[in-house]
Amino acid sequence: MLRVSNIKIDIDQPIDLVRSKLCKKLRINDSDIIDYSIYKESIDARKKGQISFVYTVDVSLKSEKKLLARKSKDTVFIASNRYQDIESGHVVMKKRPIVVGAGPAGLFASLLLAQRGYRPILLERGQDVDTRTQDIDEFWKSGILNDRSNVQFGEGGAGTFSDGKLTTRIKDIRSDKVLREFILAGAPEDILYSHKPHVGTDILKNVVKNIRNEIIHLGGQVRFSSQVTDIKVEDAHLVSVTINGDEELACNDLILAIGHSARDSYRMLNSRGLYMEQKPFAIGARIEHPQDLINRAQYGKFAGHERLGAADYRLTSQVSNGRSVYTFCMCPGGSVIASASSQGHLVTNGMSEHARDQENANSGLLVNITTEDYGSDHPLAGIDFQEKYEAMAFEVGGSNYHAPCQLVGDFLAGRPSSGLASVRPSYRPGVKPTDLSLCLPDFVVDAMREGIIDMDKRLRGFAMDDAVLTGIETRSSAPVRISRDKLSLQSVNISNIYPCGEGAGYAGGIVTAAVDGIKCAEKIIEKYLPLDTKNKK
Repeated sequence: MLRVSNIKIDIDQPIDLVRSKLCKKLRINDSDIIDYSIYKESIDARKKGQISFVYTVDVSLKSEKKLLARKSKDTVFIASNRYQDIESGHVVMKKRPIVVGAGPAGLFASLLLAQRGYRPILLERGQDVDTRTQDIDEFWKSGILNDRSNVQFGEGGAGTFSDGKLTTRIKDIRSDKVLREFILAGAPEDILYSHKPHVGTDILKNVVKNIRNEIIHLGGQVRFSSQVTDIKVEDAHLVSVTINGDEELACNDLILAIGHSARDSYRMLNSRGLYMEQKPFAIGARIEHPQDLINRAQYGKFAGHERLGAADYRLTSQVSNGRSVYTFCMCPGGSVIASASSQGHLVTNGMSEHARDQENANSGLLVNITTEDYGSDHPLAGIDFQEKYEAMAFEVGGSNYHAPCQLVGDFLAGRPSSGLASVRPSYRPGVKPTDLSLCLPDFVVDAMREGIIDMDKRLRGFAMDDAVLTGIETRSSAPVRISRDKLSLQSVNISNIYPCGEGAGYAGGIVTAAVDGIKCAEKIIEKYLPLDTKNKK
């Protein structure tokens, strides 16, 4: 197979022209093509007043060697671009593997194990996605939080209620499997090649449900409202888990994909001696602008073009106090959402549906937090740091899950906001104009102010006076890493526990978490024979 890059299509030309332009570039006839697929699509907007799409294509030809001998420009040979199954091991598996957490890491670990005949048991502390959606809608409407079923806990994990971004910087062939499984479960096919693929929360809800049903169809078991509240360890080896405080389940192999908000789980695991360490993370607020402003700033006269959709951005700034300020999880045409998972703590995040057609754009505006900021060497000190400021934000917002917010103009001037202006905040159940410095560290506020001004130089209008900052955001990543061996992927001190995904500190997004889940499942597969399907219970 050949990979051919730099095939350009004008913004007003149909994507169907890729094939003919590929033939022209390679100087071949259409009949020479056996098969082809788009590997990557990107947008080239470097020239003012001109936008084009640039494609990289994978193609199989009748005479590839002859073409390569010509040394055609932008053309390389690739052996394969598909995930290949690993060989099963030879140890007899006596107990079904258990996976804890139904976020991307846990779902894909369970899916691969089920596909290979290992019949996993997937335990999720939260609810199925339909029940979970009802609980979240009630929270956003009334401010009544269900701390067992919310934006953080439940089927699909935190990513289900997000923009559903599938971008990743990792170069891992497992990413291809993740995307193809998403498509089989109902995601749009263009996620395979889009320059910034996303699914949207409306589609993701059905995707995760379909993956769950496939796990069950293949012999796996999925249990909701099933929190692992304890583990039993003998001679540094896991022997069982306790579910909901009263059910003990024997366990030889546990994939631990608990997610970054399972604070009670971290504390339980730490009390049982599982090695973990502090990890840096980031804190800040959501910044909200009119989507039309972002479209014009990014695309100029092409703003609103049907092939471009809602524009996004990604900005970083190094500021004078030594901190890094950056935008995170930008949600074009989306909304700021209430994402708390524990009583008396306020957390925000961003979410978009697939169409990205809401009036505002929002993004996290975050400042890096180092482990030195925690003020303690305890492995869970970062969680204490998060909880401190989330509790402050809850109080500043009125102790009713209304979020504290501030106009950007007021924030930059160092004065509280007493009302709103032209930008209507999307956060529900409501907002309270105030002073965000009351619930953020001073060094974070100083860094955000300087960062906004600097980012406005690259994205005109970013420092718009009427733009809204809604606080606070603290769950960009886990402040904890559960230590694991680099080769076996098992805990460094309790064998047969596989810390996995974003909550364990080894991923940063839907695809990277799913890939990590696949990696951990592979370690179990390469050790054991599949279970005898004749003995299914």
